[in-house]
Parts: sequence; C-alpha cells; structure tokens
Amino acid sequence: MSRYYVRETFFRPPEHTRERSTLPAAVYNDLQLLLKRSGRESLFIPIRSMQFQAVVESGEVIFVDSQGGYAHQDGTGGRLIRIAWQPLPAVERESLNGPVACEIVSYFADFKETQRRLMSEFPPVLRRLLQRQREQDLQAGTPRVLPLRRNT
Repeated sequence: MSRYYVRETFFRPPEHTRERSTLPAAVYNDLQLLLKRSGRESLFIPIRSMQFQAVVESGEVIFVDSQGGYAHQDGTGGRLIRIAWQPLPAVERESLNGPVACEIVSYFADFKETQRRLMSEFPPVLRRLLQRQREQDLQAGTPRVLPLRRNT
C-alpha cells in the first residue's frame, strides 16, 4: 500500500486572549483515545459544519479555519491558528469523569462565538469518529469459519 504525505504548516499569530477554563471529560477523553488509537503524533479532524480543522497533539489542540486565514512567511505558506486548547497537567484532575483544566488561547477577536460553536459542534464529531473506529475494529476482529473440503 502506498502512502501519500503532505506536510501541513500552521502559523501561530500573536495572542489576542488567554483564558483558563475546563474541557468536559468526555471531550478530553475522546481526544486522547482517538490520538492513542491513531498511533501517530498528531491527528487531523475536520469539523465540516464550521469549515474548521482540528489538529490534535498530546499537549494541545489547535483549530484552523479551512476557508480562510492563510499566511506566507519566508517563502512558506500555511493556515493561521484561530484557537488553541492547552490542557494543564492531569495532576489537577480528580477523576476520569471530571473536567480537565486548560487554557484557551485565542488569536482573533471572535473568540467567544468560535469557542461556543466548537463546544457545540466538535463533541459529536469526536463521537462519530470513535464509533467508526469501533465498527472497523469489530469488522477486523470478526473470525472467518470456512468449511474444510476433503480431497475426493
């Protein structure tokens, strides 16, 4: 099987706001599970309803606008990061069902509306991806039983 790789470049503009908040446990747990199962260092998740793309890494989730926010610098082009979720160390987390403290970094003024939409539209995307993974895992693990033909 051949693989085709495209190097993506993202630019981090100057911070507009940084705010301490929490991520719901389900969102954080789903992100970690998807990343772990992918076997890669980063995972790209399209959020089609917003025309955004999430890039998930172990210590951060960045969100870029797929339709705009492109920049060039020193001969390299890439998308501008709009918002980043930076989870804080898990030692502050009391249980797996508890929210996860994080800093939400916004690079543009529309932070509140974009964050509200992300919290509404991103969790269902994560659940669908996990469901699809489970279904693929079940299909891959389904045994085949074939009759053994006797030579006659």
